Amino acid sequence: MQKMGMEVEPLEGVKEVVFKLEGRSLVVKDPQVSVVRMAGQSIYQVLGEAVEVVEGVEELEVSEEDVQLVASQAGVSLEEARRALKESGGDLARAILMLKAEA
Repeated sequence: MQKMGMEVEPLEGVKEVVFKLEGRSLVVKDPQVSVVRMAGQSIYQVLGEAVEVVEGVEELEVSEEDVQLVASQAGVSLEEARRALKESGGDLARAILMLKAEA
């Protein structure tokens, strides 16, 4: 493959891949991920079992105290903190890390 200008390397330490679709998500836990580099572009190949998660079916209640804590720790607005808390299933640490990674 290198003769064709293609380089493939595994991406280690990936715990979860999430594909956000309209109204739902596909979540692949503990996937095998490879990066294929060719012609100046990167293609990510994901292998694993996907689970579909329908969004909006059950609205998670998050406390204002948690929202304020996440907002102050991540340096974001209350609305962004609330969204991250809902996406993380109420996990404060994961919400903060997610927001910091987006910045």
